[in-house]
Amino acid sequence: MNEQTENAAVRKVTCRLPRRASTVPRARALLCAVLSDWGIDQDVTETAELVLSELVTNALRVPAPRDRQVGILIARSEADGLLRLEVSDAGAGRPEVRNPGEDETGGRGLLLVEALAHRWGVRDRPYGIGKTVWAELKAPDIVAVPAERRIAAVIIQPGQQVRLHGRWHTVLGVRADQSTSGGIAIVLELDSGPRQRVDAAEPLTVRDGGGRG
Repeated sequence: MNEQTENAAVRKVTCRLPRRASTVPRARALLCAVLSDWGIDQDVTETAELVLSELVTNALRVPAPRDRQVGILIARSEADGLLRLEVSDAGAGRPEVRNPGEDETGGRGLLLVEALAHRWGVRDRPYGIGKTVWAELKAPDIVAVPAERRIAAVIIQPGQQVRLHGRWHTVLGVRADQSTSGGIAIVLELDSGPRQRVDAAEPLTVRDGGGRG
């Protein structure tokens, strides 16, 4: 599900994915679609992919009920020039950086996160059990976005206007769902007409609310 923040200089996308091995590549694909639309530098994108992969992998390894999903947040701050990644799970305990021996094949995930991220940390989830592990990366190329633009459907926020079938509609609600192909679909609730279901990566023309068309 997408979520809108009050500060226009901060944009974020959130979703929940099942506890499956396929969640890691799906999370990476979502991240790439989001960062591409935000115009994030390729080097930052590649670093973000590595960090998010490690955070999601760790979340999937934590013992937790299979029906509990993994929460993912991708956010950008124009004021700070930072890209923030968060992964939430319902598992107990708090992850710690390890120093595995040369003959150990695992345990290096948080070492990589610590090396690549500007800063990172862990906090308890405010509602429910589990925790959220977050990491921030410096992304100096983050700039203000134009008023009207083409973006992937997964980026669309409530309150924006989207152009569909030749008309502008105000978006009242956005939620993520699983598509028939196993990917992510976005369901848009509009101010008129039926809900629109589109692939998460489908480019749509949007503008901030307030315009007329």
